[in-house]
Amino acid sequence: MASTESSIREEICLTGKSLYERRYTVGSAGNISARLEDGWLITPTDACLGRLDPAEIAKVDVRGNHVSGGRPSKTLALHRRIYENNAEARGVVHTHSTHLVALTLAGVWKPDDVLPPITPYYVMKVGHVPLIAYRRPGDAAVAEEVAALASKVRAVLLERLGPVVWEKSVSHASYALEELEETARLYLSTHPRPEPLPEESIEDLRTTFNARW
Repeated sequence: MASTESSIREEICLTGKSLYERRYTVGSAGNISARLEDGWLITPTDACLGRLDPAEIAKVDVRGNHVSGGRPSKTLALHRRIYENNAEARGVVHTHSTHLVALTLAGVWKPDDVLPPITPYYVMKVGHVPLIAYRRPGDAAVAEEVAALASKVRAVLLERLGPVVWEKSVSHASYALEELEETARLYLSTHPRPEPLPEESIEDLRTTFNARW
């Protein structure tokens, strides 16, 4: 059964609270959005993800007009461009997760793959994650760069700002983001750095689980 707008508002609040309480985001950083049949929902600008009010989540119609709730996050253009270029995306989550931001400061594995495929669940649940070079928050150029990748990957990492992840629901986007952050934590805490899974193991994951790698 299709989710109602009311249930999606609750899902955004529950997801935000969970991420905030586990310090995937702090203060008023980060934002969450969802696709509706008649537009989008997105967390208000400068809202704390741990203290969201379902009624205050901003609603924007298909033409981009603010319909209700608080003032939409300044990253709305980025979220909309992801939805416009990936028909399967129903939820987008962006946080300033500590280990992923630290990874951009310390140096990513590769520009097209910020982390190596070191665990099977990273390969299966996340896949390739490209780095988006730093621009100020809300810069329209970031939205266009991510839009070009939206149908090819399910996440990007914004340099010095953190991950943006999209999936078939807000909850599933959050699950992928958590797997991504945990992989960054493992990678940064292991010395020497761990080697990627061998190609034959990745091929096995492709064949068995239809992994996108």
